[in-house]
Amino acid sequence: MVDISKEVFETVNKPGRVGVLGTADKQGQPNVAYFGSLRLMEDGTVVLGLGKNRSLDNLEANPLAVLFCVTESPVGFKTPGFRLYLKVREIQKKGALYDNIKAAIAEHAGAQAANMIVAAAAFDVTEVRPLMDWPG
Repeated sequence: MVDISKEVFETVNKPGRVGVLGTADKQGQPNVAYFGSLRLMEDGTVVLGLGKNRSLDNLEANPLAVLFCVTESPVGFKTPGFRLYLKVREIQKKGALYDNIKAAIAEHAGAQAANMIVAAAAFDVTEVRPLMDWPG
């Protein structure tokens, strides 16, 4: 497991932050999508709810993903944020994780948003990088 700093936890879990998940299918065709439901848990697991969409299809075929997370927009070279490299640990279409994520989405975004969720994913963080890799 990767050590995750307090700054990374605060950034990923900050209300109003921007989180974009990059995935690819088994042929390598990329996709990116905005996610409001993602959370970084105290144990270092990233969780999120998924609708029936390209991101879910890709994660079922290829467990690797990248989360681009910033605290504000528009994004510039000095915008605070991180890139978290992820690997799917589990995708649930029923069960405790799925139920908890749907309930949290219903509470924060409403029943209509929660009704769009067909799966919940839990990821291990394999690497954390800053937004910009400045030459040292």
